[in-house]
Amino acid sequence: MQQGWQLYMLQTAAGMLYTGITTDVHRRLLQHQCGKGARALRGKGPLTLVFNCDAGDRAAASRLEYQVKQLSRTQKLLLVAQQPSCLNAWFSRSD
Repeated sequence: MQQGWQLYMLQTAAGMLYTGITTDVHRRLLQHQCGKGARALRGKGPLTLVFNCDAGDRAAASRLEYQVKQLSRTQKLLLVAQQPSCLNAWFSRSD
C-alpha cells in the first residue's frame, strides 16, 4: 500500500524555517534530528515540526513545496499560524 505525500515545515532553534516533502513525517523528522537529513539543518539545534499537511502524489507535493519555498518569511509564518488543511485552497485564497 502506497502512502500519500506530505509537505512539512520545521523550525530550528534560531527560528529558521525549512520546508520539505516526505511520505512519513515522523521518520523524516527523526532523520533530520540525527543529522542524516538535509545539510541545511545539521547542527541547527533542536528542530520543531511547525506544519504538515497532505500533498497528494509526488508531483503535486513537489509543486506545493516549490510554492511554499517561494513565500516570504512573513507569509510562511502566516501559513504556520493558520495551519490550513489544504494548501491548494490556501494558495488560491491568498492570490
